[in-house]
Amino acid sequence: MYDLLILTQVSVYASKLSSKIGIPALLLFLFTGMIAGSEGIGGIYFDNHQAAKVIGDIALIFILFSGGLDTQWKRVRPILLQGTILATVGVALTMLTLGTFAWFILRSFSNFQVGFEGISWLEGLLLGAIVSSTDAAAVFSMLKSSNIKLKGNLQPLLELESGSNDPMAVLLTTTLVKLLSASTVSIADLLLNLLLQIIVGILVGYGMGIIISLDSNRLQVDLKGLYSVATIAKVLLTYGIATLCLGNGFLAVYVAGVVAGSRNFSEKERIVDFHDGLSWLMQITMFSILGLLVFPSQLLSVAGVATVIAVFLIVIARPLSVSISLALFSYDFREKGFISWVGLRGSVPIILSIIPISVGLEDATTIFNLVFFIVLISVAIQGFTLVPMAQWLGVVKAE
Repeated sequence: MYDLLILTQVSVYASKLSSKIGIPALLLFLFTGMIAGSEGIGGIYFDNHQAAKVIGDIALIFILFSGGLDTQWKRVRPILLQGTILATVGVALTMLTLGTFAWFILRSFSNFQVGFEGISWLEGLLLGAIVSSTDAAAVFSMLKSSNIKLKGNLQPLLELESGSNDPMAVLLTTTLVKLLSASTVSIADLLLNLLLQIIVGILVGYGMGIIISLDSNRLQVDLKGLYSVATIAKVLLTYGIATLCLGNGFLAVYVAGVVAGSRNFSEKERIVDFHDGLSWLMQITMFSILGLLVFPSQLLSVAGVATVIAVFLIVIARPLSVSISLALFSYDFREKGFISWVGLRGSVPIILSIIPISVGLEDATTIFNLVFFIVLISVAIQGFTLVPMAQWLGVVKAE
């Protein structure tokens, strides 16, 4: 416990350093965890993947809700269709293109490196599915910390996509894990499950968003801090109800945040500020623990092939999925280029990569290490160049 508290404090100072020297805060959080881990100077041994997944899920709940609070409905409404297509079709296209390439390149690397010989096409698709969604935590924090204003509706589109594309990635990942575990899953069941998760998630989120705003008006307590505390229970309840109803809890809490954030209610500013701080605490905790979870020595064996896959994702797979998904909409090549570039990968892929380990898939550890390295490269390259790329493409709004 004391180790975690110290690690959190160190990460807070690391985030201050990131704003001064331009290093993405999320990258520093990961490195802080890795340095504090069993192979770093901290010597903290942590390899409990199940505990990491539970902590990651809780953190994502509050990160997504906070992101939803900052995403006003009047800004999201005009680009709802585009965001939905990116969050579904775009994710599937990324899985197919990246997964097929990953399978091909891993088999090619097996000629001179042990460990990749048995990688099948389905396992390649599993890797593609795991890293197919952009990470809300990464996108929200990078857009906030960069302090740039984007032209048109680019920012709400990016926030909507990153906040709502997790259901597709989760469904594709769990379905492929079932297939690889010799379970049978029909296409009809897959589509029905996806549709149910989305519909239930939206309905529960919408209803709870209204309840959160109405309840805040009716609470009427003298201790103003209790308004913020009361929302914690409602956010967790939103996730729980959606999950029990076979919906996607992450989508539900994001929608609840959007709905609540678009309404006026008592102590709204205080609640928004509280959840912004809580979101940063969750990000620090989650990324630090994920940093503890990885063993740097194991990353060296996958560094070469992971770099090739990450570059393919950034330069080809993501731009291709964006171009196809937005083909019918009036975005020019500069806007599509920036949307592609802000497709950061973060904690969600790492958390999803724990699922194959939990069910005992043969190449699960290799997939986990590949995903972790891909995320490092994505956050480093795209995070470092976010502002310069926006300026170069001319999508920054004039002050």
